[in-house]
Amino acid sequence: MRVTLGRAWQRLIAFGFKLLYNDLAWLYDSVSWIVSRGLWRRWQRAAWSYLPPEGRILDAGCGPGHFLADLATGGYQPVGLDLSPAMLRLAQKGLLHVGEAASLCRGRAQALPFAPQSFAAVVSSFPTAYVYDPDWMQQVYRVLQTGGRLIVVEVVSFPGRAPRSRFLEWLYQVTGQRAPTPDLLRLLERSNLPAWRETVVVNGSTVRLVLAIKR
Repeated sequence: MRVTLGRAWQRLIAFGFKLLYNDLAWLYDSVSWIVSRGLWRRWQRAAWSYLPPEGRILDAGCGPGHFLADLATGGYQPVGLDLSPAMLRLAQKGLLHVGEAASLCRGRAQALPFAPQSFAAVVSSFPTAYVYDPDWMQQVYRVLQTGGRLIVVEVVSFPGRAPRSRFLEWLYQVTGQRAPTPDLLRLLERSNLPAWRETVVVNGSTVRLVLAIKR
């Protein structure tokens, strides 16, 4: 009975996330702000320090496109990829709002529709399970230039015993975001992408990143 309830809960959570990324995409920014104590955008920007100095950057799973706007403002040539048409529409609106431009493309991360060695870096912020898929890693290796970088903002934790931090940790736990995951470093190594981890502290939260370079 407990196993059945657990599976039903997982299906419900998966359905909720699907709605949030599609039909209810207009709620995405509000939900992200609430569950991050208003830090979501700062968590995304944790990737900034690890970007190359210039070049074409792929934001895989770009969502509503805020980081794309950051990249464009910073002088990069950003490309946003997402499977959700609703997210891509939001990204386009956001770019127009700030007067910036970026290429947007609908597609799957495991089948990137780009030529080999197209990008100086690939960035993915809080990705879904695709990031552990060997097909995705092969695609990243293919589209990265030699010396190009993969930057994954993988997970955030809230150390300490403050009630708000404990509540958010509980929320992440019940929504499956604290479930065990494969060892991303080891998987990337197998895909010829030497990798390491970095951590960035953002206003009491700890952002964990995984970085890799194509040799």
